[in-house]
Amino acid sequence: MNHHQPQPKIGVYVCHCGTNIAGTVDVAKVAETMAQEPNVVVSREYKFMCSEPGQNIIIQDIKEHHLDRVVVASCSPLMHEPTFQKACEKAGLNPYLFQMVNIREQCSWVHQDRDKATAKAIALIRAAVGRVVYQEPMEKVKVTINPQTLIVGGGIAGIQAALEIADSGHKVYLVEKESTIGGKMAKFDKTFPTLDCAACILTPKMVSVAQHENIELLTYSEVESVTGSIGNFTVKIRKKARYVKDNCTSCGECSQVCPVQAPNPFDENMSLRSAIYKTFPQAIPNTYVIDKEDRPPCRETCPIGQEAAGYIALAAQGRFQEAARLIREQNPLPLICGRVCYHPCESECNRALVDEPVAIKNLKRFIIDWELAHGGPYLPKPPTEKKGKVAIIGSGPAGLACAHDLALKGYQPTIFEKLPVAGGMLAVGIPEYRLPKKLLQQEIDGIKKLGVTIQTNMALGRDFNLSDLFKQGFQAVFIATGAHKSLKMNIPGEEDFKGVYHGVDFLRHVNLHQPQPIGEKVAVVGGGNTAIDAARTALRLGAKEVTILYRRTRKEMPAEEAEIEAAEAEGVKIEYLIAPVEVLGEKGQVTALKCTRMELGEPDASGRRRPVPVPGSEHLKSFDTVIIAVSQSPEIDFNQGSQTLKLTKWNTITVNPETLETGIPGVFAGGDVVTGPDTVITAMSDGKRAAEAIDKYLQGEPLENFKTHRSRQLAPRTPDDRPHRFAPRFKDTPRQPRLRIKELDPLERRTNFQEVELGFSEEEAIQEARRCLHCGLCVECHACEKVCEAQAIDHSMQDEIIEIKVGQILIATGYQTMDPKDLIPYGYGRFPEVYTSLEFERLVNSAGPTGGRILMKNGREPRSIAIIHCVGSRDINHHPYCSRVCCMYALKFAHLIKDRTSAEVYQFYIDMRSFGKGYEEFYSRILEEDVNVIRGKVAEVVPLSYNGDQQLLIRCEDTLANKYREIPVDMVILCNAIEPQPDADKIQRLFSISRSPDGFFLEKHPKLDPTATATDGIYLAGCCQGPKDIPDTVAQASSAAARILANISRGEITIEPIQAAINPELCAGCRLCISLCPYGAITFLEDQGISQVNEALCKGCGTCVSACPSGAARAKHFTDEEIFAEIEGVLR
Repeated sequence: MNHHQPQPKIGVYVCHCGTNIAGTVDVAKVAETMAQEPNVVVSREYKFMCSEPGQNIIIQDIKEHHLDRVVVASCSPLMHEPTFQKACEKAGLNPYLFQMVNIREQCSWVHQDRDKATAKAIALIRAAVGRVVYQEPMEKVKVTINPQTLIVGGGIAGIQAALEIADSGHKVYLVEKESTIGGKMAKFDKTFPTLDCAACILTPKMVSVAQHENIELLTYSEVESVTGSIGNFTVKIRKKARYVKDNCTSCGECSQVCPVQAPNPFDENMSLRSAIYKTFPQAIPNTYVIDKEDRPPCRETCPIGQEAAGYIALAAQGRFQEAARLIREQNPLPLICGRVCYHPCESECNRALVDEPVAIKNLKRFIIDWELAHGGPYLPKPPTEKKGKVAIIGSGPAGLACAHDLALKGYQPTIFEKLPVAGGMLAVGIPEYRLPKKLLQQEIDGIKKLGVTIQTNMALGRDFNLSDLFKQGFQAVFIATGAHKSLKMNIPGEEDFKGVYHGVDFLRHVNLHQPQPIGEKVAVVGGGNTAIDAARTALRLGAKEVTILYRRTRKEMPAEEAEIEAAEAEGVKIEYLIAPVEVLGEKGQVTALKCTRMELGEPDASGRRRPVPVPGSEHLKSFDTVIIAVSQSPEIDFNQGSQTLKLTKWNTITVNPETLETGIPGVFAGGDVVTGPDTVITAMSDGKRAAEAIDKYLQGEPLENFKTHRSRQLAPRTPDDRPHRFAPRFKDTPRQPRLRIKELDPLERRTNFQEVELGFSEEEAIQEARRCLHCGLCVECHACEKVCEAQAIDHSMQDEIIEIKVGQILIATGYQTMDPKDLIPYGYGRFPEVYTSLEFERLVNSAGPTGGRILMKNGREPRSIAIIHCVGSRDINHHPYCSRVCCMYALKFAHLIKDRTSAEVYQFYIDMRSFGKGYEEFYSRILEEDVNVIRGKVAEVVPLSYNGDQQLLIRCEDTLANKYREIPVDMVILCNAIEPQPDADKIQRLFSISRSPDGFFLEKHPKLDPTATATDGIYLAGCCQGPKDIPDTVAQASSAAARILANISRGEITIEPIQAAINPELCAGCRLCISLCPYGAITFLEDQGISQVNEALCKGCGTCVSACPSGAARAKHFTDEEIFAEIEGVLR
């Protein structure tokens, strides 16, 4: 206080509060004592200061004595402080020059000694008198209210409030994270105590919400962020992709053809639903939704993004034609991929975390082979209107894939192939026993039918160059000439003797039926697939002994394990840690290899340990044929003339890795000529990317935002993970061995080039396909698209973020029920006939898994049922609170059981709490239905075998009969506790609200303001604030709606000025206050490097003030002078 100002005039008023205060505190003495304090002009006592006469005393004294400060000592500051502040305002005194002392709760109610209570009251009032001197006038802030309201939660509370606000003519955004509104009430069969049909009460309201012009329904949506304050909130909402458009007619055809079945959470996982579903028949909105989590790892790791899980799911139902069509929609060479793909999909298959990967490659082969045997392949029709001409150089997997996709886009591709046959390395690099050439030719013929022209014996650089192609009218060129040049070891004698071949050359000659003399004792040098193919081919050409020499160990061998095993089965020997250093011969013919032993050193660039020669280990090995298959590279002899391509040090073409553009406009390259020797499927991926890039290039579009798939690195998974949220953990999934594909006998097949693998039968394919775990739920088989007449399915939908502005927010997010698995004595999760309350709700519901019939899992009707109350409620080890609704719905269950079965019913309760209107009468009615009501806690539920019949034994105490009982039953229903939603912590942070120790959202005051929160403009309704029944939920929702409407009708609201402020000159920018503020009221001004308080959000709690290391934060109405004066008053 400024010492030059006049001395304050303080009035002190002490309330008797009837006898609540005066019965313990000597009120008269307190008033007399305070009259002697400095600056106190008036000191009075009165029986009820909060009454109108009491307030009038204050008003009159302010006017008569010109009081400029007032102190009232009474009770309940939260309720009565505004009362006395208004009295001061009526008399013309600023309400913030008032101070209140609580001498009921802090004195009379906590003390029995009158003298001590009186002394304490005097000390507290003296402190207030000292403090009020330093209080300064403040003015409340008025904020305009945006009339739009956000309601979070679409259960009965959210629905009720939304309708009441909307009926008053104001816009409401109703956000619900599930695909439909209705909440838990939509699961119920009947409501107590009237036994009305829950759906009959709820669904008309749901329809009203959907049809209301003032309600914008945002289902399958979640709030992402909330900024601003009362009157002006800005909210960002994520609208999750439904993958079904609003024009869905809800015919249900899509769910009938969906091959994926998963547990139905609406039926508490007691039934199955398809990946495309409608939650329940009366769902609002009345459209389907696709449950699509992360895409399956098989799809993500496939270089072309093949929807493997889709065709496997179709195959599991015997729908092979649909599966084949799905494969061909994405894969131009499925016959080939089903045989020679290195199947990275299997390497990442989640089934490996259970037992072994699904045999994806073998299933693809079966499906396409089945298609060939049943009417031939499905060939999509290219557009009739043709676009420009594109030249493709090379007819390997990259060139064929590119031509296929370009033809389907309407282009006229021409493939130029150097070899006399089309197919590239597929034709000349893979042996017949792995890939029959007639099947390759079928794939090529299918591509030619799309309008693709193939010219063989046409080599780039020999027969034409790039300039020639553009002169001939080709608008773009794709170079995919592969890697056909064998690399040499560059060891002595390698080029000096007959009988020395190189892997790729050797296989090419054999596949082109060119003479290839082979000896009896063959050495193959290398460890890749080419080496294995060469070794097995040599056997088939008559070699008596074939040995593979590999310089590392089996672990580092790059060839596929299955190919290695097949070679060994046929008699191929493999020697490890050995490397040739010289080729020896006589009379121009190879006779031996000089070899050295190797040992593994440090890892090299490939990640494999580098082989290091062992000194002194050189020795000779006799062979009459040597095939060197160490690697290969592209042949770039065409790179000359005016237009040259930039090359890498590995002799591969340099391209933009995203667009496959070379340095020459209109010229693209991909496959092995870019990557070096790689796999068939990787080359196909480049071909498909090139087709999209060329299309964009020729259409004048930017070469960005490609749709063609690129495989991605996946996050590691563990046995504790799940394929999707409804499935058991991998480690809990039943094991089922992988089926092995049948093969020709090794002794038979090594003498010919017949195809080794024979394929699955239909029964085997279905059995193997059923091992798939349907990772991510929707497997994108697109069966739903094909039957949807409304064309409402759109798998390309993306989540959408929308921003709305509202004035007030109502939280009505509901509850979850406790998982009783942790309550081991009750047997839930161990015994199949132990049910939770919601599971039984669905069991008795006519739309539930049994159509409303009360049946056990074996299909029989139970003869006796136990209903156990307070499971997890009123339990200090779990939830000490009462869940309020359990007693009544347990009685409802008893009635329904009696009404629908002849079963004996036992109710095990602690206390029967029938507190609501009509509840006691309902209880009496149930007792008249011969329900056994036992007061006592159940100790445990154990299995019981009686006369060969499996039952459950209830062991309990009967406190009324004062004895221990054991009761056999067929079924047990647990009345498990109501809990906060699992995302309550997230909601708390988003909306800057508090939670009580039980986890529910905290109201402003449990008696005086159970609807509001401590954050102005944010309200609560329903079970998110605490357990309550439907009538109380609806009443609270209506109350919240009324509060919201009252603010809207006023058009503005006043905000308390008791807030923190930050002195910008002292603020050090440490941001400690921001991290500590429980209301999110402090932001950081990056440009100024200081913190700033949002006055509309700040509640003046003082957390920032006490923590600020620089003293920049200051609390209005709680200054240091005020607090120190208060402390001095107490201590005096």
